Amino acid sequence: MGELDGKELVGKTALVTGGGKGIGRAISQSLAAMGARVIVNYRSDKVAAEETAASLPNATAHQADVGDPAQVEAMVKAIGRVDVLVNNAGAVRDKLLIQMAPADWEELIRTDLMSAFATTRAAIMSGMMRARWGRIVNISSIVGLTGNAGQSNYAAAKAGLIGFTKSVAREYGSRNITCNAVAPGYVRTELTTGSLTDEMVGELVKMTPIKREGTADDIAAAVAFLCSERAGFITGQVLAVDGGLSL
Repeated sequence: MGELDGKELVGKTALVTGGGKGIGRAISQSLAAMGARVIVNYRSDKVAAEETAASLPNATAHQADVGDPAQVEAMVKAIGRVDVLVNNAGAVRDKLLIQMAPADWEELIRTDLMSAFATTRAAIMSGMMRARWGRIVNISSIVGLTGNAGQSNYAAAKAGLIGFTKSVAREYGSRNITCNAVAPGYVRTELTTGSLTDEMVGELVKMTPIKREGTADDIAAAVAFLCSERAGFITGQVLAVDGGLSL
């Protein structure tokens, strides 16, 4: 992360949902490098979350299904004040619309969108408003900007995150709480592995001006910037980190 990081999050607590692996792990690492106490949230992969937390200087793993508001409230109560929130938890249930069961739709909305409502509400109420400082970053997707065949549920959830981001930014900007979204392009993680063939990934790379896949560190660098003091006058924005794929 270089000079962007410093230690400006010393004394602040950062909650990263789905923070144990993939993009979430890289984000947890970047915020820890900035001095934050990092809470690595996970739903089911306890081993990955605890390994990530153990590798960081001031971090703990915390289990909660962030699609369940009651579990979120209990988690945030246990944590105390949340100063930085990164809504990274997500899932995919790819199917063409006519093959998609209501459960496939409902599960994606719950995991990818309801979770952001529950965690953001709890984090703001935990002390961001009283402190008059907060950073919220929602991990959306370029699919939320462009749509994609076979991903109507995922696209709807990620587009919903963008509208949610802009509304929260308007509501709490006067309290010095910023809310932004990062929209990654294709990044090879456990979540995306298997959803595209190597040939399909190759075609995506050809269409990308930067001519490579994204990495988890690319996304984490953008999140780190948006959580920094340097980004204090940026709110309600969507930063596409996709090598120019969505141009």
